[in-house]
Amino acid sequence: MYLAAQPGSLQLTQQGQLKHFLTTEGLPKTLLTRILDHTESFLGVENKKVKNAPLLRGKTVMTLFFEDSTRTRTTFELAAQHLSANVMNLNVKHSATSKGESLLDMLHNLEAMSVDMFIVRHPESGAAHFVAQQVKAGVSVINAGDGRHAHPTQALLDMFTIRKTKGAFEPLTIAIVGDIQHSRVARSQIHALNTLGTGEVRVIGPKTLIPHALSQFNVKLYHNLSRGLKDVDVIILLRLQKERMSSDLLPSKHEFYQTYGLTAEKLKLAKPDAIVMHPGPINRGVEIASDVADSDQSVILQQVRYGLATRMAILSMTINTQDKQLFSEEARTS
Repeated sequence: MYLAAQPGSLQLTQQGQLKHFLTTEGLPKTLLTRILDHTESFLGVENKKVKNAPLLRGKTVMTLFFEDSTRTRTTFELAAQHLSANVMNLNVKHSATSKGESLLDMLHNLEAMSVDMFIVRHPESGAAHFVAQQVKAGVSVINAGDGRHAHPTQALLDMFTIRKTKGAFEPLTIAIVGDIQHSRVARSQIHALNTLGTGEVRVIGPKTLIPHALSQFNVKLYHNLSRGLKDVDVIILLRLQKERMSSDLLPSKHEFYQTYGLTAEKLKLAKPDAIVMHPGPINRGVEIASDVADSDQSVILQQVRYGLATRMAILSMTINTQDKQLFSEEARTS
C-alpha cells in the first residue's frame, strides 16, 4: 500500500484550483460545485456535429490502468479526445513493470515522452497519490480508482446525476446500500455528499461489509434495509466486491439479495419519486432486481451518459490549472 499525502495540499494550488484530482476528501464545496457547473457545459457533446473542443489541443494524456476497467478507461479516453488531446494507452500488464521495473522507474521513462497528464487506476490504495508526489511540475494526475481508497470522478458524476435529477442537496436523504467495506466509490461519494451539504447520508449493509471507522464519515448506519430505506430520496446501490473480500464475509449472493437486494416491493419504502443509482457494473438478482434496474425510477443509464461530460470537465480544469501555475512560476523567476 502506498502512503497518501494530505489530499488538500497535494491536489490544490495556493489559489485553491485543481492541480491533481485524487480524492473528494478535503475539497471545498465551492470547487465541487464549480466542477458540477462546468460539467453542464459539456452535456450532449457526443451528439453534436463537431464533437471536439480545443481546450487540450497539443496536450498528451496517458492512461495507466493496472486494473481492468473497460468502461472507465473508454470514458476517459473519449473525454480527452473530445478535448482535442493526444491520447496514449499503456498496456501495463505487458509493460516492463511485469519484468520487475518499479512504478517510479516506469513513471520517469514515460515523463520523458512529454506526457502532460496521467490517468491512473491501481489495485493499491494511495498509488495515485504516490504518482502525483513524484511527477514533475506541470504534470497532472487523475485518480481513476485506487484500491479501497477513492474513485473521485465516479463520485462526481454521481453528484451531477443527483443534482440534475433532484436539484439542491440540502433537503435530500440519501442511502448508500451494500458493500461499503470494500468500495472506493462509497468513500468518495460520502465525502462529496457531506461537503455538498446533503441533509442526511445513510449507510445500509451487513455488519461484515461495514468498515469499523464509519463513525468518522458523518453518516447514519443501518443494518436493516427496510428501516434504512424509509422515506429516502436517493438510493445508491453498490456492487459486491467479491474479488476484494474473504469468503467468510458473505455466506452467498442469494442470501445477500434476500436481505439487501433492492426489489420493487422494498423500493416502495422510499419516497414515491426516489431515484435508484448504481456505479456499475450491476449484478441483477444480487444487488438489484431487473424490474427495478429497468424502471422509470432508475437513473443508472443517465449516470453512464453523464460520465463523459464530468470527466471532460475535470480533465480540462486540471490541465489548464497546471498551465496557469507554470506561467506564474516562470513570471516570478524571470
